[in-house]
Amino acid sequence: MTTHTTPSGRRLIRCYAYARISSDREGAGLGCQRQFEDIYALAEQLSNSDVEYRIIESFEDNDLSAYSGKPRPDYLRMLDGIRGGGADCILAWHTDRLHRRPLELEEYIDVCEPRRVDTRTVKAGHLDLSTATGRMIARQLGVQARYEVERMIERQKRAREQMAQRGVFFGGRRPFGWEADGVTPVKAEIECIREAARSILAGATIQSIRRAWAERDVKTSMGGPWGHTEIRKMLLRPRNAGLVVHRGVEVGPGQWAAALDEPTWRSVVAVLTDPSRRTSVGSARSALGTGIYLCGECGNTLFASSGTKGTTQHYIYRCRSRTHVSRRRDVLDDTVQLALLERLSQPDAADLLAAREDPVDVRQTQEDMRQARLSLDELAAALGRGELDMRSWSLASEGARQRIKAAESVLATAVRVNPVAGLVTADDVEDAWNGLDLSRRRAAISYLMTVTVHRSRRGRQPGGGYWDPNALKIEWK
Repeated sequence: MTTHTTPSGRRLIRCYAYARISSDREGAGLGCQRQFEDIYALAEQLSNSDVEYRIIESFEDNDLSAYSGKPRPDYLRMLDGIRGGGADCILAWHTDRLHRRPLELEEYIDVCEPRRVDTRTVKAGHLDLSTATGRMIARQLGVQARYEVERMIERQKRAREQMAQRGVFFGGRRPFGWEADGVTPVKAEIECIREAARSILAGATIQSIRRAWAERDVKTSMGGPWGHTEIRKMLLRPRNAGLVVHRGVEVGPGQWAAALDEPTWRSVVAVLTDPSRRTSVGSARSALGTGIYLCGECGNTLFASSGTKGTTQHYIYRCRSRTHVSRRRDVLDDTVQLALLERLSQPDAADLLAAREDPVDVRQTQEDMRQARLSLDELAAALGRGELDMRSWSLASEGARQRIKAAESVLATAVRVNPVAGLVTADDVEDAWNGLDLSRRRAAISYLMTVTVHRSRRGRQPGGGYWDPNALKIEWK
């Protein structure tokens, strides 16, 4: 190894300083800053009249765990520097700042030992990796560090399990709808959650909710604008129904007031996770009747299309076969909407609110779910006491899991908001209709009507126009 000297004749030990902190909740790197302060003090302590320990470069991995195995950019860059002969000594606060996994330690030894690179730490002292004794001590420190981390993880897991059993908020970022304590409700945000749930169950899209919230300047819990993905994730949270989830499993009620009752929340989840539900917003859904109006020739749905005739662009609905029917979009939509408004203005319009399916016994279903969860808890306790082996527990618990799954399925269909409820009860039906977004209008048409478009007669129709009213058939559901 090349010996370097200072202008004053002292032997120069070129040092790399390395600091790491696993979790930086302050976001300011203060943990690493404190480590560097101690490391620089160590360099001064090691220096004397014959030798100078000079830190020539510092490496810092902030908010990164050595135990997790995720790449640490500065640590890897430091190893490359050692391989290139850039340093004679590594200074760190403790060996566990450098590595907590045996595999990383062995790589570190393989890089440092042949180049006779020293390791000195503030808390663990000097490690001479050029000797068998030094390497043994390094490995023992590594084993101890791994043991301490695993013990810490076990304690954290047990603490979280106890918190979940008690329904305690785990902490983290403030959940939308509640204060930072996770318990105290924020009334305005709770109402937003309820409003969004009602809209989804009435046929609205997430994009329509996003636009409405943007107009009202509704912000996320972090103060930012809402996006499609953020709204969907928020509405899918079990927390909204007052449920605690631990390791992906619902474990019981939380210690906070629910924003939605459980049947409503499960119904919202069923709608948002329905594979047939289109989550993308494209031009295909920008028309009132796309995917709703039917072709009278083949039974397929119509889709919105556009074309140019001369210098004029026209918008039409076309059969998916592209050969059966095509109709002007504005005229067809106006005809359908006028028919719907006329129907809703009739004295018997309230009959449209009648349920089409037998009501769900929500209370009994929730009791079935509660009993099934109690059975699972009792079986888990028996397994813990050694009264059941794993095979027996698995067989015995399968029935309870199936009961929970069946109850969840029933509750998921318990709540459906009639998409025409607000129209039927409105003082001015036309004004209420004009206030609906496209998704709500589409839901109302789909709920009330079957619109079938047949081939029209050629040429001018009686009255002088080309629109054939007899080619449109509307059936009320």
